[in-house]
Amino acid sequence: MNDDDDDPGPRPPTTDAPHLPLEFFRQLPKTDLHVHLDGSLRLDTIIDLARVHRVEIPSTDPTELRRAMNLGQNCGSLVEYLKAFDVTLRVLQHEDALFRVAYELSEDAARENVRYMELRYSPMLHTRSGLKLTRVVEAVLAGLRAAHDAIGIESNVILCGIRNISAESSLEMAELAVAYKGRGVVGYDLAGAEYDHPAKHHKKAFQLVRDNNINCTIHAGEAYGPESIAQALHVCGAHRIGHGCRLREDGDLLHYINDHRIPLECCPSSNVQTGAVRDLASHPIKLYFDLGLRVTVNTDNRLVTDTTVSQELLHCHAQMGMSVRDIKSIIVAGFKSAFMPFHVKQAYLRRVTEELTRFSDDGEVRPPPASTSSRGFESADGAPRRLVEGPPSAPRSGDIVN
Repeated sequence: MNDDDDDPGPRPPTTDAPHLPLEFFRQLPKTDLHVHLDGSLRLDTIIDLARVHRVEIPSTDPTELRRAMNLGQNCGSLVEYLKAFDVTLRVLQHEDALFRVAYELSEDAARENVRYMELRYSPMLHTRSGLKLTRVVEAVLAGLRAAHDAIGIESNVILCGIRNISAESSLEMAELAVAYKGRGVVGYDLAGAEYDHPAKHHKKAFQLVRDNNINCTIHAGEAYGPESIAQALHVCGAHRIGHGCRLREDGDLLHYINDHRIPLECCPSSNVQTGAVRDLASHPIKLYFDLGLRVTVNTDNRLVTDTTVSQELLHCHAQMGMSVRDIKSIIVAGFKSAFMPFHVKQAYLRRVTEELTRFSDDGEVRPPPASTSSRGFESADGAPRRLVEGPPSAPRSGDIVN
């Protein structure tokens, strides 16, 4: 496999054919490379954890709490969107809560056939009740490991610095990423309010993780212009870009990112909610894809945005006119862009590209071969189960992933 696989070649013009149902996209094997722990709780879990730990929240009625947190609503700005995290973080200050939420998020992802997930969060935001940073990290990792053992979903962690807190705290999070490299942490990120908080102020943190050969991604080009993306790349050395909605404003930078195969972690519904794009139909992901950029589709925050990867792919199909062939190319790009070892990535790509041949452009899904009929995340009662037995097979000589 090579980068030519990112380009599906000429596509027929969009027709008025009926849109495929959500269930079709739920069956596709997928990644979620940009999903925040503190934005992806279950609503009932927030209420339950508030009761257990005696935490005050706006309401214990699910409908009223949903309204108070503006879940799934257009907020108009990133700052307004982030206010929901004031509630979620209140209940994520204990080890049992962190373990539970990491496990439940894995379950939710597995139910829609997400095969590989990179979960991100900032440990320093979970120390209000006295938890040590290391205990925070280990509680989340334990939840992900338990989910892997129970249902087979593969997950890793990206630790985050926060733009609007301090460069010193970002460096501390980078030090944690170094300490847990090879133990479930595969990357480092810079999140938080983007406007008026440039990434260059956190350069030391990125220097540390790059010196230790750790992957990094940065939220950029969401609430600020393409200058933010350029800074993420050229000052901080980002290997992926989170969101990148405003990249289209700088054609030269766009082609640089295309030429260097730098993946974009696109989160369409979230971008509408934060006001980064007007609506789904005008989201730049289709433009980026048509130009050949390596784009991936992600949830950002399953709870706050009220979405799943399957729903985001359906939006790409129904709202932006992307074909099944386009969607399959985006799925492959997700596995290509993952922060996983080269040979593991090869094995995933072989398995997934073979599986995707079962899904035709007209929405037909052919049954899997008898030898792989056990590969399904849901049993007859809808409960998640193990996807595969054992790790991906060893790579064949000559396989290329770039």
